[in-house]
Amino acid sequence: ERIEQSEDWFEVYLIDDGIYAIYEPGQFEEVMSFLLVGEEFALMFDTGLGIGNIRRVVDQLTNLDVDVLNSHTHYDHIGGNHLFDTIYGTSLDYTQQRSMGSPPEAVAGFLREGWVWKPLPDGFSADEFQSHAFDIDKLVYEGDKIDIGGRVLEILFTPGHAPDSICLLDRENRLLLTGDTFYLAPLYTHLEGSSFEDYSNSAAKLAGLAGEIDKALTSHNVPVVDASYMTALGQAFADIESGKATDVTLSDGNREYHFDGFSVIVKD
Repeated sequence: ERIEQSEDWFEVYLIDDGIYAIYEPGQFEEVMSFLLVGEEFALMFDTGLGIGNIRRVVDQLTNLDVDVLNSHTHYDHIGGNHLFDTIYGTSLDYTQQRSMGSPPEAVAGFLREGWVWKPLPDGFSADEFQSHAFDIDKLVYEGDKIDIGGRVLEILFTPGHAPDSICLLDRENRLLLTGDTFYLAPLYTHLEGSSFEDYSNSAAKLAGLAGEIDKALTSHNVPVVDASYMTALGQAFADIESGKATDVTLSDGNREYHFDGFSVIVKD
């Protein structure tokens, strides 16, 4: 169900009771952030690109206090962090360094021609676009549980796409939020900071949870996928490692292995 709100840069969809997907369809990443509204407070799982003011959207969806937890600290997931008072984060050096922000020249390429196909918000300056610094107020660890009131979210460390990648598991409601560990598009193991070995271990970890969930919420392109994709993810990495994956093409000098609905890009 699409939810009306005032910020043209975003689209908002009600995914389930108390869960909103906040979508940015006008830029290449097509990133989604998720607002989970509990009985006591709300949790933002990521804050998007920082092109539009995501806080204005959130304030139209809930009157509760809102904390932020990032699925990882790539630029397209932390853009609105500085607009919120309480940020959860890992103790990893990678997270701590990314929390310091980045200057415009580090992210300018993400607004170049062909990467944006929707009018930018009024008052937004592409020349001044940057990742703003933010403070990490609460450290999180594997197995930690965040109780927002009526919904308990368990933290799973799933490095691979990024060193600090995490997923959120809602066991009672049989729901998994995957961040960038899975989505229906090419999965990146070849970026600076990525690790194929770590990703493979994380994929096996999520595959082991497939029977405990009904659906997964992903952070790019489409918000909801069937739990069976977690099994497919684990099998894909296993097949790459064993040499059984044979549908492969060269992609920008890397190998791209193709599976049903997604692919995996590996350093050649």
